Amino acid sequence: MSEPSPERSQAAQDRMVRLAGEDLRVVVPSSHFFRGAIASWKDIWDHRELWWLLVKRELKARYKDSTLGFLWTLIRPLVQLLIYYFAIGEILGASRAIENFGIYVFAGLTAWGLFNEIIASSTGSIVGNSGIIKKVYLPREIFPLAAAGAAFINFCAQMVVLFAGAIIISGIHIPSVVTYVPLSIILILVWGIAAGLFLAAVNVYLRDVQYLVEVTLLIGMWLCPIVYSYSMVVDAAPKWLAELYILNPMANAVLGFQAGVWAPSTTSAALPDNLISSMLIFIGIGIVLILLAQRYFAKAQRNFAQEL
Repeated sequence: MSEPSPERSQAAQDRMVRLAGEDLRVVVPSSHFFRGAIASWKDIWDHRELWWLLVKRELKARYKDSTLGFLWTLIRPLVQLLIYYFAIGEILGASRAIENFGIYVFAGLTAWGLFNEIIASSTGSIVGNSGIIKKVYLPREIFPLAAAGAAFINFCAQMVVLFAGAIIISGIHIPSVVTYVPLSIILILVWGIAAGLFLAAVNVYLRDVQYLVEVTLLIGMWLCPIVYSYSMVVDAAPKWLAELYILNPMANAVLGFQAGVWAPSTTSAALPDNLISSMLIFIGIGIVLILLAQRYFAKAQRNFAQEL
């Protein structure tokens, strides 16, 4: 092995002297609620380029060694839409109860799929990146946020298929799209990110959480009006239970997304009163939950390296 040149040795010594003269910097996030939250989010913003690289890595890893690659993101929802429209809607007769059943159920599944993927991928994001976390310091929140970013890009691809199918099969009402769809997406994102940050931190200490999340998400899908309509809940359940049902933020998000995309000629699936107001309230609650989840994450991450 060749000896380093005198110039390089002198440069290395100069760097060591310069670093030795600097004050030590604390890299553990501050536990102060407001100052710590501002500093943490600023640190995340400063690493936004790294966040985007992690998002792209998530997407590439999903279709690694695949010939069609990202096209599978379009093929899979297209096949699902055809199955719901022909097999379940027309052959099994589900469209008799809910008009344009294929669009209705696919809209609900697309909205729920975004939330489901954010939660499922965020929960294991810290454990899955343990090698990086144990070697270098960076804002660890970036890993669940990258999982959420990848889930959102997949959702956008599915939404292209959904809108194309809706235009061909039933048509869409532009004012409804503009009113309901953005609110529904924001509602799903804020609650998904809040839950993802919290669960990603808890999963480091309790590895059973990721399996509990899978079961909870399976149950949660059936607590949203995806394969049945909200009007069925109102007709079949007591009034107090129907009112309790609509307190589910994801039920509001799914209903809002369906209201924007699904355009029946009848009132076969009525919407709850004040749906827009409810979504706005839940968005506000979700933003508060993001702040609380990030503060818990900042406290819990102090021992991530030891636990991993």
